Amino acid sequence: MNKLQIFLLLLPVSLHAQLPSKAETKSSPGGALEFSDPDKKIYHLEKRASEIDPAAREHPEINFVFADAKGKPKDTQHAVVDTRVAPQGKLVIWLMSYRKELFERTSSYGYHSIQVHYANGWFSKISKIVGKGTGIGGVRLEAATGEDHSPLVDIPKPDGMQQRAFQFVKWLSSEHPVGKWEQFFNEAGDDLDWEKVIISGASHGSTTSARFAKHQKVARVVMLCGPRDQYEDWQSLPSATPENRYFGFSHVLDGGWTGDHYCRSWQMLGLHQFGPVVNVDKSSAPFENSRRLITDFDVDNNDRRAHSLVTPGSASAKNADGKLAHESVWRYMFTHPVDETGDPVPVDPDCRMKLP
Repeated sequence: MNKLQIFLLLLPVSLHAQLPSKAETKSSPGGALEFSDPDKKIYHLEKRASEIDPAAREHPEINFVFADAKGKPKDTQHAVVDTRVAPQGKLVIWLMSYRKELFERTSSYGYHSIQVHYANGWFSKISKIVGKGTGIGGVRLEAATGEDHSPLVDIPKPDGMQQRAFQFVKWLSSEHPVGKWEQFFNEAGDDLDWEKVIISGASHGSTTSARFAKHQKVARVVMLCGPRDQYEDWQSLPSATPENRYFGFSHVLDGGWTGDHYCRSWQMLGLHQFGPVVNVDKSSAPFENSRRLITDFDVDNNDRRAHSLVTPGSASAKNADGKLAHESVWRYMFTHPVDETGDPVPVDPDCRMKLP
């Protein structure tokens, strides 16, 4: 018996338990921690934000509360990870209501995914009382970061998306160790490693995703039916996230498209540098490596369905066999290598950049 073996035998049992096994420290070729889960399954996890962080507060003045009038929780957060799939070392943060259909797809790509409850209730009130170009972008950024970016709201850090996401991942790393959530912390352990984050949303959520990505460098931005803020100019600000990492998808009968809101934002974001607008129903992956994707799938002129169709769910386009028609589009948007881009094209002269 050598000296190391004698030393290990003399260690207290509690210290033995702290020594990581090879399985616990093993990483995949992409640098992500590999799962060592004997059950190998998809996990759907949830926890109320108010139960995770005692510093979390309600803001009824902007319609942001933990429960409705009947006591039903409104601050439940969701997480999904599939340990049957090799992890890719990316965390999807979804900035809208939980969508099981979306999360099951992102988890099938090897991603961890969370949906967080943060102070986004301002939209239903403030957007109706402020005038054109009065700083909705600043409100979005304050709601995302919990930092002071607007005089219109007062959202402290514990109630912003950034801190809510960090606290949720901390809880997940403690309560669901088999998921290897700890890989998404920065080196100091006091925030997420945002360059491992794919920020995404639909409509209001896609707009806030883009606004946050302008401020904070992230791995990728997936924008479904958005961004809007058609009277704002933050979309043309210098971007912390490289422009080739933004991906957008819209239906041509969506009011945001017919009103030129989306095409305007896409051009201000600089997405014409990476290829033309591509109709996914008349093309196939990788869609000319473009960042601007549209669909004209038949919705019987229903603009509300057109708005919802681009997000996986009951309103999504279906093939004759009943399967969702845009599987390749979602996979492309979430997984296509960001350095593979289409050729630059001129701006669209028919897209109105100054809206009435």
